Amino acid sequence: MTLLSPAEALRAFRSRLPARARLYAGGCSGEPLGFVEAFRAEPELAAGLTFVGQWVPGLNQTDWAGLHPEAGAETTFLPPAWRASFEAGRTRILPLSYSQSWDWLARTPLDGALMLVSPPDEDGQVSLGVSPDFGPLILSRRDVPVLALINPMMPAPPHSPKAPLSRFALVAEEARALVSVPPAPLAPAFADIARHIAALLPDGAALQFGIGNVQQAILTELAGRKGLSIYSGIVSDPVIGLLDADPDLQVTTGVAVGTAALYDRLAREPRVRFRPVNETHALARLAALPRFAAINSVLEVDLLGQANAEFIRGRQVSGTGGLTDFLRGARASEGGLGITALVSTAAGGTVSRIVPRLSEGAVTVTRADMDIVITEHGAARLRGLDVDARAAALISIADPVHRPALKQAWEDMRQTL
Repeated sequence: MTLLSPAEALRAFRSRLPARARLYAGGCSGEPLGFVEAFRAEPELAAGLTFVGQWVPGLNQTDWAGLHPEAGAETTFLPPAWRASFEAGRTRILPLSYSQSWDWLARTPLDGALMLVSPPDEDGQVSLGVSPDFGPLILSRRDVPVLALINPMMPAPPHSPKAPLSRFALVAEEARALVSVPPAPLAPAFADIARHIAALLPDGAALQFGIGNVQQAILTELAGRKGLSIYSGIVSDPVIGLLDADPDLQVTTGVAVGTAALYDRLAREPRVRFRPVNETHALARLAALPRFAAINSVLEVDLLGQANAEFIRGRQVSGTGGLTDFLRGARASEGGLGITALVSTAAGGTVSRIVPRLSEGAVTVTRADMDIVITEHGAARLRGLDVDARAAALISIADPVHRPALKQAWEDMRQTL
């Protein structure tokens, strides 16, 4: 098969598509950045296209609908980079969890797909590398032609899905660094949060982590602890420390996003298994894991036990992602824990993130799904508590400066419930 440049392949692929076409584009560390640059160099190639995919805040920066005034996009997150095209009506946001997104992508009409893969092995198989998440689903849709971008910097981990090179309609090649998200300096509060979480985790727990600071903090806190496993939608650089410390550690994940050090390690790590979303986020699989501990973050929690992970001052900044999938899986697991973690304040301590009622926007986590809420001030176990006890438990882990106002707010609210 002839290998083309990204621009050459994209021109040829676009010529085979309808004038108005729907095109899947990979996300996370599998975002095909070479094709993004080709679109930017020749924006008319994006005219009439609707890009479909799961591009994650903090990881992916491409506003696909912004590639041309006549381009559109459909996705489930809305970070700042998408704001302009969303307000212009060209990006459509679907309020779906990750497991629901799998079902959506299985059914939504597609005219083509763009995917990032590793170089082929001696058997002509390419790997989906460190970001298979939705890739196996797209490849299973035999009616969807796929344009592959081979990137020699995409590792081929021992246990990641593969596909024959013959599956792809056209193939391009370009060496380009993968999406990189290095560990960030953490505020002291995250170390306290991590210690509270670690104290709750039983021996033999299967751990899931959300994206961001809490994952980094808890993985750092657990370095050296043995007898755990990881079953998560995503892992990042601190997982290296756990792999080094525990030779028996087993990791199942859908995506790895971090630095070159992480990608290099996973290229040769047989204890890490990459699996698609219909395995990493499936309720039945999560429920079957004993002591499944889901550890995720939100923006605010109210005194009813509801959480918002998507809106700031009424404007959407994220999406549901796998949050509700993992909380429900933990509740269904024998000995499972659904842990929701957040720093107790924002804006230099002036704003409490434990609030009387959620601010304007959607409820991401219902009070029926909430289990344990953790801040730097402690853990509030909500499962089985009545409304008054839940409110008291949440107030007890709020910042002390804000507790009197929260107590008064609850007394006022209680009269109207």
